[in-house]
Amino acid sequence: MTEPTALDIEAILARLPHRFPFLMVDRVLSVIPGRSIVALKNVTANEAHFVGHFPGHPVMPGVLVIEALAQAGGILAWESTEGAQRSLTILYLLGIENARFKHPVTPGDQIVLKAELTKQKRNVWFFHCVAEVDGTVVVEVDIIMASGKQP
Repeated sequence: MTEPTALDIEAILARLPHRFPFLMVDRVLSVIPGRSIVALKNVTANEAHFVGHFPGHPVMPGVLVIEALAQAGGILAWESTEGAQRSLTILYLLGIENARFKHPVTPGDQIVLKAELTKQKRNVWFFHCVAEVDGTVVVEVDIIMASGKQP
């Protein structure tokens, strides 16, 4: 069995094309290629979306929590791919299914992002994802992504 691997921000930047202000993964606690990933997103009050969502009552948009989960899935896909193909592909979102938003995410929260690779067919990746804050599920979703060539 493969030992879980932790990744710091430099390793994350090497695996994802996202950059500030849209990089949503701060640290990877563990990744097991072909199986699962556990990562962190630190939610801070100075993120731009809190200015308008909602003034006086900041709540992280649910779509951004899903984006953070998709980025964690992207790291898992990168780790599950071998050789030169890693640098030649980028993952595009194909579908979001069974999304459930259970609790709001607010500044100061640390989101634990969990993604499990449930299936891969050719260039299509299927993930079951859960986001938690302090042990409470805030979002649960199935995400489908496809790898394509880097532009």
